[in-house]
Amino acid sequence: MNKLIAVIDDEPDIVELVTIHLKKAMYKVNGFSDAESFYCFLEEQTPDLIILDLMLPDADGLEICKHLKKEDRFSSIPIIMLTAKGDETDKILGLEFGADDYVTKPFSPRELVARVKAVLRRRQRVEKSGKLDAGGILIIDTEKYEVFVEGKRVELTSTEFRILKLLLSKRSKVFSRDDILDYLWGHEKIVLDRTIDVHIKHLRDKLGKAGRFIKNIRGVGYKLEEL
Repeated sequence: MNKLIAVIDDEPDIVELVTIHLKKAMYKVNGFSDAESFYCFLEEQTPDLIILDLMLPDADGLEICKHLKKEDRFSSIPIIMLTAKGDETDKILGLEFGADDYVTKPFSPRELVARVKAVLRRRQRVEKSGKLDAGGILIIDTEKYEVFVEGKRVELTSTEFRILKLLLSKRSKVFSRDDILDYLWGHEKIVLDRTIDVHIKHLRDKLGKAGRFIKNIRGVGYKLEEL
């Protein structure tokens, strides 16, 4: 069954261009020019991926992304931001709110389709195998609680494993220390945010060459990036 892609952009020409190329790639597509019509669509259908413009006439694309990622029904749907806002701050915000990728206008339709395929492939790989990977050298098996770097098993504590799993689940999303603390312990355990820095240091050391994927965003927190 062909994957269903939702495209939300207030420029009809952009919606048409993206739709044509996605259909050529054998995807089903629904296009929308505003948030209201898109939300009406969501009441009836759930897309496999969303291509979302940041500047819509009736809503902020970042807020739409944030809302969807908080809803259990929609939180697992991959989102690719498509926007004329190329500022690094906008990109970081989009990724922080849960976007899976970010494409700036003007863009290559072929590149956009390639990114759609890559995001869907990654999601399908996780769903089928329960495995996450990064940079071709780091693999985490979420079902067996095992981590491998270049084929060699790495022994992690339960806390280190869960931190790595969280960072890998949303690549390039910046998680604050409070985000990580809430994910690990919620309100059940009172610990200092400095504790997270210690766990990250141990995690990087154990991952060796793959430790470089874990980036420290000064004053904010941590993210996993394959560059």
